[in-house]
Amino acid sequence: MAADLNPIDKAKYVAAKRAVDFVEDGMRLGLGTGSTAAWMVRCLGEMVREDGLQVTGVATSTRTAELAREVGITVKTLDEVKWLDLTIDGADEFDPNLNLIKGGGGALLQEKIVATASDQMIVIAEPAKEVTGLGAFPLPVEVIPFGWQTTKALIEEVLVNLDVLGRSTSLRLSGEEPYRTDEGNFIIDLHLKRIANPQQASLVLNQIPGVVENGLFLDICDIIVIGNGDGTVEVRNINDGTVEREKIEILEGDNLFNLS
Repeated sequence: MAADLNPIDKAKYVAAKRAVDFVEDGMRLGLGTGSTAAWMVRCLGEMVREDGLQVTGVATSTRTAELAREVGITVKTLDEVKWLDLTIDGADEFDPNLNLIKGGGGALLQEKIVATASDQMIVIAEPAKEVTGLGAFPLPVEVIPFGWQTTKALIEEVLVNLDVLGRSTSLRLSGEEPYRTDEGNFIIDLHLKRIANPQQASLVLNQIPGVVENGLFLDICDIIVIGNGDGTVEVRNINDGTVEREKIEILEGDNLFNLS
């Protein structure tokens, strides 16, 4: 029940609930990955089941696709849909210009492809994700497994010439084995602490042989919906410069549909 949610989950829930207000019947939607995006998928599923909303979803990960189908959303591939009206996703960090670090959940490649194939991107987040400058959250870089140690060494070499505060890197693990993305790639996390020039960093990293993509999402997000533990939300639109604040009513009997 909604009343039983802890403040963090309530913040995620109200942000997701407000974000789906932007969804219109017949839209082709990019469905993000992560704990906050999962709330959004559940909210959409409720609209599909109870309000007859008809949408087509393109998932950014296998687990999002499974959840979307479970709650009744039609899921297709990006190749089938071609282009999207809107993508709603979470973020690990966002700055005042709505630049993002994403990829903590390991889906950064599909997330970036889907987001850039959309007319608009909305990000849902909690206040703790806001930073004055990107870099406190480790920057994920997806690399192919072949020669990954060489790729890692090349990454460390170029970091010397970037304006960053830290330069340590680590291979992401799942237990004792390298974590693998949906595409079978590895992720190297860069512990940079501060990235003074994200545009330069993104460009330089993507030029390294073996690097598939990095987790800097720059000039992609249009709107961010920030949820708070007291049920209030803030909606910032980078395009028109507006900021709206409102309270999301959560009824005692709200069915939060399969929270496990």
